[in-house]
Amino acid sequence: MTIEEILAGESKNVEFKENLPEKSIKYMKSVVAFANGTGGKIIFGIADKTREVIGFDKEDVFKKMDAIANAVSDSCEPAIIPDITLQTVDGKTVIVVEVSEGRQRPYYIKALGRDGGVYVRVAGTTRLADEYMIKELLFEGSNRYYDQALCTGLNVTDEDIDALCKAMKEQAVKNARTEEQKASIKDVGRQQLRSWGILIERDGKDYPSNAFAILTGNGGLHVATQCGVFKGTTKAVFVDRREYTGPLWEQIDEAFQFVLRNIHLGATIVGIYRQDVYEIPPDAIRELIINAMVHRSYLDHGTIQVAVYDNRLEITSPGKLPMGQTMDRMKEGYSKIRNEALAHAFAYMNLIEHWGSGIPRIIDKVKAAGLREPEFIGGEVDLRINIYRGQVATNNAMINANGTKNGANGVKCGVDDGTNSAEVPLNKEQTQIEKLLQIIEKNPSATQAYYAEKMGISKRTVSRMFASLQEKGRLVQDGTKRKANWKIIR
Repeated sequence: MTIEEILAGESKNVEFKENLPEKSIKYMKSVVAFANGTGGKIIFGIADKTREVIGFDKEDVFKKMDAIANAVSDSCEPAIIPDITLQTVDGKTVIVVEVSEGRQRPYYIKALGRDGGVYVRVAGTTRLADEYMIKELLFEGSNRYYDQALCTGLNVTDEDIDALCKAMKEQAVKNARTEEQKASIKDVGRQQLRSWGILIERDGKDYPSNAFAILTGNGGLHVATQCGVFKGTTKAVFVDRREYTGPLWEQIDEAFQFVLRNIHLGATIVGIYRQDVYEIPPDAIRELIINAMVHRSYLDHGTIQVAVYDNRLEITSPGKLPMGQTMDRMKEGYSKIRNEALAHAFAYMNLIEHWGSGIPRIIDKVKAAGLREPEFIGGEVDLRINIYRGQVATNNAMINANGTKNGANGVKCGVDDGTNSAEVPLNKEQTQIEKLLQIIEKNPSATQAYYAEKMGISKRTVSRMFASLQEKGRLVQDGTKRKANWKIIR
């Protein structure tokens, strides 16, 4: 360890001890926490507060090394074998105890038992693991996936299974990017659901896994997405707040549309044509939401949070990074699947492409839009990703809704106030409503499901738009409830 690293202080993976404590439990908690995390080092002989190199006398340093090795061997379960070495720093001898990331999780202090002796690292400190974290470590240590475990208390019928298969195929067709891809989509059946771990076959009968409950929004697992718009850069004052439940693909669409309604929309000139441009690339927004859905911890009872601030879009996903995953590896495209059944289902529904490609693609799209690189925060309890609004540099001339060019950074953005002023940028919600009205005008007696399919959005979103249009007097229903005939009032 260099003097520069020491001066940087303690961190998620580094801890200092001035002396070797008489009671080994004072540092054994950190040994266990490092094994339950991504590994780390305890440096004996450095003051943790002042970072002064104290060192040890050469006469007793080897006795201290033996004492550390014996304490780790006697105190930890399963066995932890640290790498204990001597290092000269600033002319003094320190003891470096390096603990590798463990595979037989959870590790705990024998004397305290598994219920009270499991420790983890959070924000550079060692903390007692809570119940959810212990379960997470148990699944990791046994190389199992929570979403493939049996969902107790949920009974499903043949109709429920058939409905899921049908809905998944509809999503696969809807999300297909080309006609060739659409034509290649095959029906999904029970055997496929079993192979993915969405169904569990026992004694000739199919039972639902947690993935079945998560995908459909049933089964007592409160799976929700919270969305909010906040004034300023903190959560002190909220402008709008929504919570979406139901099937995961509907939550994705609802959260995506929520963000688009609450960020700015401008325009750019491409050749001789004007093109609508959001301040944050929509593809990047959608991929971030999908990534949070498929990689979050469903053992954690928290919710995915999508927050729009004045200066950024923030998406928070519950749960620490899976074993073997780091921030750097994630940015490079290394994929560590936490929910294998959901990953298979999302891949079939064309919600994700190649595993691991999502984060690098998001980074590239955000940077290509002239925005600063996304910010990744946490990873020990939850993962938060920030995309900052407002271009940092651009070579493309942007224009307002009236066709005039913008100033310094090329973008003029604002919040639509409902007027017809040419200075107000285009509004996504108004654009969607006009599109819906055009489809209704061509086919006034169709179902809301038909309109949703035509627009490529969820039926729930269309239902909300219908309610809003009727409330404003722009849409009137003729005919019967079962056979409606919609009349548009201009």
